[in-house]
Amino acid sequence: MISILIPSYNYNTLSLVEELNHQAILENIVFEIIVQDDASPVNEITAINLKINQLPNCKFERNERNLGRGQNRNSLVSKATYDWILLLDCDTFPKSKNFIKKYIESTKDNLKKAVFGGIIYHDEKPKEDEMLRWVFGKNREEIPLQKRRAHPFHYALISNILIRKEVLVSYPFNSQIFNYGYEDIVFVLRLKKVQISIDHIENPAYHVNLEKSAIFLNKFHSSLQNLKLVLDNKIISPNDTSLTRIYEKLERFHLVTLAAFQFNMFNKYLTKNLLSKNPSLFIFDIYRLGYFCKLNKR
Repeated sequence: MISILIPSYNYNTLSLVEELNHQAILENIVFEIIVQDDASPVNEITAINLKINQLPNCKFERNERNLGRGQNRNSLVSKATYDWILLLDCDTFPKSKNFIKKYIESTKDNLKKAVFGGIIYHDEKPKEDEMLRWVFGKNREEIPLQKRRAHPFHYALISNILIRKEVLVSYPFNSQIFNYGYEDIVFVLRLKKVQISIDHIENPAYHVNLEKSAIFLNKFHSSLQNLKLVLDNKIISPNDTSLTRIYEKLERFHLVTLAAFQFNMFNKYLTKNLLSKNPSLFIFDIYRLGYFCKLNKR
């Protein structure tokens, strides 16, 4: 028995739900699929998503007010009926026709608490103005199984993960994280702290929605604001991410203001590369550190 929960916002999830529904029916299992839109504008996408309600064991619901990324997931968990929950981002799609079967097999192990199947990207290069998201995803999120298993907490994401409901109820998503960014890290680090292991299997989902590079870069502004929030509130420690480790060293030597000044000076040139057809992740990391210093300068 499994509850498949899909948080969404203004995104057409019908084809994803149809595929998951088809696979679950073939496995002859007890299941439910709930898609919850977080109060996005009512439009033609809403009309398409309402067709989900015509599928067996499937529901599409809309929040009356925007809950934010953390609380929307918690709300979905509270509605789940079954002991195992599969969390999927709305802009993913299973690689395998045995996607549900593989996860169902994982539920037979009574010792397992959480199972991450992996995230992958299509090999074909996208449009030039979508390259940053694709390059980042290919290099930072599409991680081979052996490497994921060697560092199970470092490489786990909540965009394609199977978790026991009791874990999600005991350790809910941080409701302070309203917009995009760092909800994965905060949640996974909490599991690590309470010694709940994450198993890794080869059962990936494609990330299929490649935003334009300018939109993706702007979303990282939001994510770094979240990082400042969780760091200031001691929800994570500086040692928990590579960026905050470097930032802490700059702060120790009173170099944050200088780094922020240099970021402002070279911002135009950094952005030019990141929005180009050949974005550099090295420059992206410099950009993120500079922007984070700008947020924290005194």
